[in-house]
Formats: sequence, C-alpha cells, structure tokens
Amino acid sequence: MGNGIFRKLWVSSPSSTTASDGLGPLYNARSCMGCHVRDGRGHTPTGNWPEDNAISMLMRLSIPPQNEAQQAQLSSGYMGVIPEPTYGGQLQDFAVTGIDAEGRIHTTYTPVTVTLNGGEQVELRKPEYRVTDLSAGPLHPDTMLSVRIAPPMIGLGLLEAISEADILSWADPDDADNNGISGRPNRVWNVVENKPTLGRYGWKAGNPTLDQQNNGAFNNDIGISTPMMQAAYGDCTEAQKVCRELPDGNTPAQDNAEASQQMIDWLLFYTSNLAVPVRPDAAKPEVLAGKQVFFDSGCADCHRPNYQTTTRADMPEQSDQLIWPYSDLLLHDMGDALADNRPEFAASGREWRTPPLWGIGYTKTVSEEAHYLHDGRARTLLEAVLWHGGEAEAAKQKVIAMAKPQRDNLITFLESL
Repeated sequence: MGNGIFRKLWVSSPSSTTASDGLGPLYNARSCMGCHVRDGRGHTPTGNWPEDNAISMLMRLSIPPQNEAQQAQLSSGYMGVIPEPTYGGQLQDFAVTGIDAEGRIHTTYTPVTVTLNGGEQVELRKPEYRVTDLSAGPLHPDTMLSVRIAPPMIGLGLLEAISEADILSWADPDDADNNGISGRPNRVWNVVENKPTLGRYGWKAGNPTLDQQNNGAFNNDIGISTPMMQAAYGDCTEAQKVCRELPDGNTPAQDNAEASQQMIDWLLFYTSNLAVPVRPDAAKPEVLAGKQVFFDSGCADCHRPNYQTTTRADMPEQSDQLIWPYSDLLLHDMGDALADNRPEFAASGREWRTPPLWGIGYTKTVSEEAHYLHDGRARTLLEAVLWHGGEAEAAKQKVIAMAKPQRDNLITFLESL
C-alpha cells in the first residue's frame, strides 16, 4: 500500500475520486516516484525544455531576513529560511490547468579540467543557473537559489534509529582534534515536538524525521495537503492569489486533507523499510585495497562507516542492527566550488550534510540518467570526489596525487557499496 501511495499519480481538483485529487495547483511532480526514479536518485536535465524537463531536480528559493520579525523567526529556530515573497520556498515548474507554472530552470555548464597524477585529465562541469518565464514578475533582488536533485530512498528508516548521542559523539564544531574536520549538527524545527531537534534528512539535514520529510515533500513538491502540512494550495504564496483560490481536494473522507493520515502512515512504512542492497563483491582484493585507500585518504572522517542502531519499540524492524551508511549525518564546509551560499537553519551556505554512500554503486543500475552530488553536476563517482573542497580538500588532493591503480581501487570500493 505504501508503494502504491509512492507511485500514485495525483490529479487536479475537482475529480471523480477524493482519494487522488488535489494536485498543486503548482507542483514539481505528480508522484513521489516522478522524482525518486525507481526509489533512486534524480538527475539533471539532459536536454532542453520541454524535451527534457527538470522533474527530478528542483530549485530552492529564499531571501535574507528583511526585518526584525523575520530575523527573530530564524534565530528562534522556528524557520530555517525566509521564502522568496512571490514564489515561496521553491520554484514549481508545473501547474494545473488555469494558471501558469512559476518558471523554467536553465542550466549552463562550464568545463573545468583536473589533471591527475600520471597525466590523466578529468573534465568536470561547473553549473550556472538562470530562471526564465517567471509568471508573477521578477524574483526578489536578494533571492538565493539552490538546485537539488532527489536523493535515493534506501535505508532511511535505519538512519532514524541511530541515537542522537551517537551522531553527536562525532561532532567537532571547533576542530578540537586539529584534523581539519569540524562536523556540526543541524538543529531544525520539529513540527510534532514543536521545538528544534537534530536534523537528519535532506541535503542540508533540514528535516528531523522521515515522517516530516515525507509530509514536506507531499506539500511542497506535489502540492498535496496532509494532516501535518495542511495548506491545500501547497507552496502558493499570498502574492499568488489565483493559485490560492483554485479548488482543492480537502475532504472529510481524507481527514480534511488531500492525503489522509492512513496514506501518510502507509508511505512512512514504505520509505522506512526500503532495504540497502547486499554487497556481493565486498571481499574482493581490489575492493579491500580500495577500502584501505578510502580510510588512508581521510574519506572516513566524514563518511563514518557504521553505527549500532538503538532499541525502539516503535521501530522494531530497524532496532539493534549494525549498519554501514558511510555518513556522520553532520554538516561540513565543502568549500567555494560546492557552496550554494544559501543558509538553512544552522547550515551555512558552504555546508552540506554528509550523504550516505550505501547503495551508491547501484546508482546507474537503478537509473542510467542518475547523477551525483546535491545538484547532479557529477556524472561519475570520480567527478564527485574531485568536486570536494573545504574540509575535504586534503582528502581530494590525496586522491589526485595517488597512483592510478590506487585511485581505481578507491572507485571500485565505492562501486561495491
């Protein structure tokens, strides 16, 4: 049933069914699976609009605080960003009949060449973004943009079963051990607990629980209201009056929302229990050699290999397991090249949560179009490594300087995960 909710194609209101209407009015996709292709990661457009849209890639929008009230909301932890006043928290490039989509995302890539030890050259692609066809006038002059591709869905319930104390034990915000790594936790607003708690989900750890992540995606990406996120108009702002006046799918049959609590519970069970794939090649000599390179290069200082999950009565399937996500779930400064210059709660414009690496070797098996890093700029795992900077600069330089057989073993190890 949860998989059915994940794959459900929502339609606009009114329709002949109250269980599938309420789409938008503005939206980025009609289903969860539209972005998370086969439960995997998204990709950047490979062509031009409309031949290839940005359906598994979206653009976050926000502005710096404009007054004391907005600054107070940020300081209290109640809000992580101030949405762009006309277009809201993200750009929706689809709309139901009767209104226009908010705009179109265009990406231009500039080649950047990195020369490795031995003379091998790798061409990276540096993205630049612009938005056209804005339907409600120009963006605020101080708008901050951040492009994100959909992350993979595997192992998400297990991440929630890790104790907060265990995650915080790796935090070193002042770099007390002087190793150049200063992971910091993000503190984000927890809708259920009505206070800031530890962030675990999203590219900047902007959501505290998988349930809140699911509800937020329903409301912002598809425009579907839930008992937790009750705005039937989704991300429409007060400036988008027509959008807010269109019919919605809220109905008593769905708990006065468009997606009922039962739907949300099924979806949570599904997204909590998508397993991590087995590693049939883990014991191969070249994989073990690459694992040694991974540790010797300092990659494991952020990509923490393993945890023991806690015992939780509400999460028996995830309890008491030794898991290997290869992430500390903390924020790290990744340097200028990867900076989006857009803060989110405690995360600065240069910081990103360490993404889990489990299953990354199956990326192209799940979807040949899938890309790496938060904005999908990397087409290969080696490209992703070579974009690392900031706290990961030293590790990247070791990869550049190592002999090709070592570098090949490192990639073989990553592909084995």
